[in-house]
Amino acid sequence: MDDWDTKVVIGSKRNVAKVTKKDSDLNGSVVATDKKISAGGNKAHQGTDHQRIAKLDRENEVAPPAKVAPSVGRAIQDARLELKLSQKDVAQKVNEKPSVIQDYESSKAIPNPQILGKLERVLGVKLRGSDIGKKLSELKKS
Repeated sequence: MDDWDTKVVIGSKRNVAKVTKKDSDLNGSVVATDKKISAGGNKAHQGTDHQRIAKLDRENEVAPPAKVAPSVGRAIQDARLELKLSQKDVAQKVNEKPSVIQDYESSKAIPNPQILGKLERVLGVKLRGSDIGKKLSELKKS
């Protein structure tokens, strides 16, 4: 064995891949660049293929569920203000979150017969069917 002739250098730096900051660091060498697919892109401005897929999805979707009619939201708000209750107070009485009452008043909620029933009882106003906004006491008399 002729290991005595081989030179071992201790403490020298190995050749490590270097991240270049400017073009002068490249010294004319060939560099491969990979474009990462959908990495760090702006999600709001995705490619056209995403838009096409979304459009296809929309075409065969069932119509979105109906929202509460504006007249119902108005009736809830009027009845609540007449009783001098805040949205939070009404929410506590019907055992729902204040955001639910907010959504009903702004006609953003999907109508739930149970919640509408509770609101009718608490506010004493009809919110379903015909005569929306009429006081329940008035309806019983007629």
